[in-house]
Amino acid sequence: MNDKIDALRAALPLADEETTARLRAKLASDAEREGLLDVAYRTVDTPIGSLLLAATPVGLVRVVFENVGHDAALTALATTVSPRILHAPARLDPVSRQLDEYFAGRRTGFDVPVDLRLASGFRRAVLEHLRVIDYGRTESYAEVAAAAGSPRAVRAVGTACAMNPVPVVVPCHRVVRSDGSFGGYAGGPDAKRALLTMEAA
Repeated sequence: MNDKIDALRAALPLADEETTARLRAKLASDAEREGLLDVAYRTVDTPIGSLLLAATPVGLVRVVFENVGHDAALTALATTVSPRILHAPARLDPVSRQLDEYFAGRRTGFDVPVDLRLASGFRRAVLEHLRVIDYGRTESYAEVAAAAGSPRAVRAVGTACAMNPVPVVVPCHRVVRSDGSFGGYAGGPDAKRALLTMEAA
């Protein structure tokens, strides 16, 4: 008898997790259908750590490295975009699939819609240029500054890269110093090195 009770107790948390997952999925689906889901998010595991992905109906609005802080990023999105944020992985399935393909070496670019509302002015011009730096290539901060229309704004390019709301997908890791050294990266130097090494292979 005790064995049956123990088995039942062991099954209850699993059933609760399954029920909770189903309810969350239904809530996300209903919110999406009713136009009440302004920001959907999920996390994905990658070779450079866990990434938080967030998307508006326009497109991918944030990619956040774990060291930056997923909870802090969600709080910031609630303030800057909308408080109607929900864990709704389905909206981010295409991005997640493309990231899997990218890290597996089967994809060299991303073709998902991107929402760059968190960048404006020169920063936005820099991000638009980053999207045309091909896989396996790099450009210096000075080259990016010139391409973005302000050749003397090298430091501003560094700031734009550091504040890139959608790293990896908008490849700020492909911007390096004029001497070829890597420079900074929001995901940390190891992540930047890993991305550039993978793309150079």
